[in-house]
Amino acid sequence: LLAAPTGLGQGPGRRWRPSPAQNPLEKVTAQAELSLPQLAGRWFLVGMASRCSYLTEHNHQLEATAVTVTIPDGQSLAISTFRKLDGMCWEMRQRYLPSQAHRHFFLKGHGYGSKVDVVVGKTDHRSYVILYYQKGQSISIKLYGRTSQVSDTVVKKFEQHIRAAGLSEDVTYYFPTYGFCDSADEFHILD
Repeated sequence: LLAAPTGLGQGPGRRWRPSPAQNPLEKVTAQAELSLPQLAGRWFLVGMASRCSYLTEHNHQLEATAVTVTIPDGQSLAISTFRKLDGMCWEMRQRYLPSQAHRHFFLKGHGYGSKVDVVVGKTDHRSYVILYYQKGQSISIKLYGRTSQVSDTVVKKFEQHIRAAGLSEDVTYYFPTYGFCDSADEFHILD
């Protein structure tokens, strides 16, 4: 019962090993022409697809979320996220550092396995951007708009990206279009 089925070994004395799991971001086609200066400015989180258990359990508490993007050094993205938490407006600051792959970024975290890879999947720079986030083998996709509402065409593109990544509409959430924070009562730097 415990023996490996015939043909699975790779010769005498060798153990069968499963092939390593493919990195989900390897299947993502990054934006062909990306202009970082054109990404600068204010964006609104419109939607997100993720299998995150916290998001699944608390999706009824989603808050309007806005981000401001700056390009401090011509290579990285400085992200200031403004959202309400317990009735107060908070600002969270992050730095998306350039990765070795073109149009790819990463967020450093504390401890093993805390790095998050980020890919700009699609943008027209004027009205929307679709970002992919991967931590370990878990992938999330976010849709940002220059306004809190985007066209149906953009929503359809977002939903195509969701399906292509193996996610579905039951793990897709859309954010409120009102109640944004313009400034922060408190801030936190995430590095």
